Amino acid sequence: MLKSLVVLIGLVWSAPAAALDTSAGKVAVTPVVTGLEQPWAVGFLPDGGLLITERDGRLLYVQDGKKHTVAGLPAIAANGQGGLLDVLVPSNFAQTREIFLSYVKAQSGGTGTALLRARLSTDNLRLTDVKKIFEMTPGSSGGRHYGSRIVEGPEGALFLTIGDRTDRPSAQDLARHNGSVIRINRDGSIPTDNPFIRQAGVQPEIWSYGHRNAQGMAMDAGGQLWVVEHGARGGDEVNLIRRGANFGWPVIAYGEHYSGGRIGEGTSRAGMEQPEYFWDPSIAPSGLMVYSGKLWPEWRFHMFVGSLKLDYISRLTGRPLREVEKITSDETWRVRDIREGPAGGIWFLSVGNGTLYRITPDA
Repeated sequence: MLKSLVVLIGLVWSAPAAALDTSAGKVAVTPVVTGLEQPWAVGFLPDGGLLITERDGRLLYVQDGKKHTVAGLPAIAANGQGGLLDVLVPSNFAQTREIFLSYVKAQSGGTGTALLRARLSTDNLRLTDVKKIFEMTPGSSGGRHYGSRIVEGPEGALFLTIGDRTDRPSAQDLARHNGSVIRINRDGSIPTDNPFIRQAGVQPEIWSYGHRNAQGMAMDAGGQLWVVEHGARGGDEVNLIRRGANFGWPVIAYGEHYSGGRIGEGTSRAGMEQPEYFWDPSIAPSGLMVYSGKLWPEWRFHMFVGSLKLDYISRLTGRPLREVEKITSDETWRVRDIREGPAGGIWFLSVGNGTLYRITPDA
């Protein structure tokens, strides 16, 4: 553990930090890894190293401030918003060396979101035993709305978000995976308590549906699953996910089409869930973290969400849930991912700067 912390400190303090005022006092925002190309996600390894995905199809291992390309990825369809997307380093990585990656693959009729399991070599430079464990139903064209965040559930099952692929009605079609959160076991099999596993004509991996394009997902300390998803013109949402629930897209929404037209039936309908919070105008949310309070006790269990459009980190708390702070600086330029690090720092990826940053208390 001490070795890991030493390595992390060495990575962090290799470049000057910027000071930033927040509700918890002054913090330091330090660049850790620079020169990234369309970074999408970051994961932490027990040895203190990092895994970073780049959307064009590159997986990086970073150690001692140096970037190394990890070999062994399958063919990646870098297509519009798609490519190599999320990375999950599960809780038992030290025993199994397994990691999970979401990516876009070519399919009949277009491209779709898929999930793979692989083992990371002991030098962290190669993937072995690569196996695709899930692939969404094919038939979607275009290069938008793939999702796709991965979260490990409290009992080890995996959750994955999938966008509607801009085929709006498909998010209400349980025969397809479009616009859903799915839940599978680590070998790709279906948990026996999934809500639709015994219904004919329904994809058994589906856990919830009626989503537009969720690019942030996290589990809170109580084991509740949350997602943030893009609305259209207005209506970005924070949703508390429930087993088998329908979140309404495109029948109900807080927002309007980019053309200015009305979406569906309005903002509510019986049997469809309401968001816990929504933004209007849109912030284009990506990345979601529920903070432990390790370094800032006053932020314990608060949510942090990156904005791709308005260039800030949103802090949300309370019941009802509300945005209570906008953390903004030159560094928060198109925030794609946000995570809590092993020592309690807040790490985020800036697409605009091509940089991974770490937020810590200012000395």
